[in-house]
Amino acid sequence: MKVLVIGGTGHIGSYLVPRLVLRGYEVQVLARNPRPRYGGADTEALWSRVEWIVADRIMEEKNGLWGKRMAAVDADVVIDLICYTPEQNRMIVESLEGRVSHFIHCGTIWAYGPSTRVPYREDYPRKPVTEYGILKARIEADLLEKYIRNGFPATVVHPGHISGRKWLPIDPQGTRNGVDVYRRLAHGDVVCLPDTGLATLHHVHADDVAQIFELAILNRKTALGESFSAAAPYALTLAYCCEFVASLFGSKPNLRFVPLQKMVEVLSEDAFAIMRDHVIHSPCVSIEKAQRLLGYRPRYTTEEIYRECIEYLLESGQLVV
Repeated sequence: MKVLVIGGTGHIGSYLVPRLVLRGYEVQVLARNPRPRYGGADTEALWSRVEWIVADRIMEEKNGLWGKRMAAVDADVVIDLICYTPEQNRMIVESLEGRVSHFIHCGTIWAYGPSTRVPYREDYPRKPVTEYGILKARIEADLLEKYIRNGFPATVVHPGHISGRKWLPIDPQGTRNGVDVYRRLAHGDVVCLPDTGLATLHHVHADDVAQIFELAILNRKTALGESFSAAAPYALTLAYCCEFVASLFGSKPNLRFVPLQKMVEVLSEDAFAIMRDHVIHSPCVSIEKAQRLLGYRPRYTTEEIYRECIEYLLESGQLVV
């Protein structure tokens, strides 16, 4: 079987491509740079068996070459990890229709919108509130409608907050504010949390996202026309994230609770915007469907994600305590 992974050198692709090669698939990777972001000695031999297609998708979409490139694709399965607009999706679907047996799109739980029922199931109504989520929800709707009307072989995977050993998770404060909050938790310094600290985060390790893509290929008939949430076994509150991370350093969190809108006085403008987005969404999704239909068994809890990332920060010298 031939599999094309578009954007296969990023956070998900760095774990997914070696999985596919190990399955014995003929793997093509389309990327601007023919090198995995997280390659290591243990997967170097696997990456050497990949067929590289070096291309800049955005540039080729602008100059008209992208449609021609996709029309020439020779693959049974196409996995699109870097599609963000309905127009991008329309272009690739029109080029591949009738020529591939399976098309798998990488969505996001931001397409669901803020949690109103938890855990959120894939068949609940979509109410996205960010541009990113709105566009991804439209792509999902377009693909599933295309499946129903024309039999286009689509599957959609919606990851939570993607993390990995070298890709810091959304931190216990709900931001991507470097290592500051980890240092504070290690030293017992004050960490401010919005409102009561009970907003939730739902992380997922990139290898577990890769697992669902792999399982969707293996269970093609079951996966066609379906969407699946890819996340850790459960969501965690900000307050508990702080408690767990502090415990890794033999400490207890020194938390101060601040009204959400006043957190702008505590954080930088960019960090506040990220934190506010996560607090408003407070994601908590169900993975029951992927477990039942695909056999999904996530290897990583959020606690294990934090443990792995903090070990890397310490080993690499980015975090000194």
